[in-house]
Amino acid sequence: MFRLLHLDGRTALQSGDHWHDLAAVAGDETLASPMAAIARFDELHAWQAATAGRVADGLVADATLLPVVPTPSKVFAIGLNYRSHAAESAMELPPAPLTFTKFPSCLVGPHDDIELSGPMVDWEVELVVVIGRGGRHIAEADAWSHVAGLTLGQDISDRAVQLTGKPPQFSLGKSFDTYGPIGPALVSVDQFPDPDDIELWCDIDSERVQHATTADLIFPVAHLVSYLSSICTLEPGDIIFTGTPDGVGMASGRFLQEGEVVRSGAAVIGELANRCVKVGG
Repeated sequence: MFRLLHLDGRTALQSGDHWHDLAAVAGDETLASPMAAIARFDELHAWQAATAGRVADGLVADATLLPVVPTPSKVFAIGLNYRSHAAESAMELPPAPLTFTKFPSCLVGPHDDIELSGPMVDWEVELVVVIGRGGRHIAEADAWSHVAGLTLGQDISDRAVQLTGKPPQFSLGKSFDTYGPIGPALVSVDQFPDPDDIELWCDIDSERVQHATTADLIFPVAHLVSYLSSICTLEPGDIIFTGTPDGVGMASGRFLQEGEVVRSGAAVIGELANRCVKVGG
């Protein structure tokens, strides 16, 4: 088991309320890079165990958490992948994963601000899969063995930009700077009682707007990994936003406002808390 952080520009392992510098634990300075650590995820279990009895390097609460996967080569995102979200959108279930991209430059840390780009900015809490072992044509039965771990994300979306034109083009409306908060940690798959049934939720200030489990996914994680790898080679550090449940703002006509805090959570993984500000605010 391991719980990987990216804080103050270096990779760390979390143990309770404390963190340990991974490069120091492993005696390998190359592991200060989160991308290098993710590519060696099989070894992280032993390094996490090695933190037992070690004097910690600091408190997590005192650290600045950065995107746990800072520079993925590919960021996939899946649309309309919860039955509940398809129902609230009055749309038929898709025959295959509806895939778009978020550009990596949109990724920010779990407590960074969301810079509102306009009056129709929406929230979408999502389980995020991080690839640790790359490959092409990965069998569904083998897919979980290619996953380094799981984290949490918000697929923040400017609906006006996303839905401009016919057919609409999703990627730009979902790729404004700050529109991909992820974290707080990358958690190894073996920490979840059932990695195909993970509770997640989203609150806007104190109001619960989304609450579901990933058991409602139309295309579960293993299918997504297999499907995407049938089209392009997956690489260590690639991430997949797996879709959002019902409760998004567009369904009710409510959108994010300056000063509101988007609080997202997932069992075992933890929480994001992102304040909405004006661009440049």
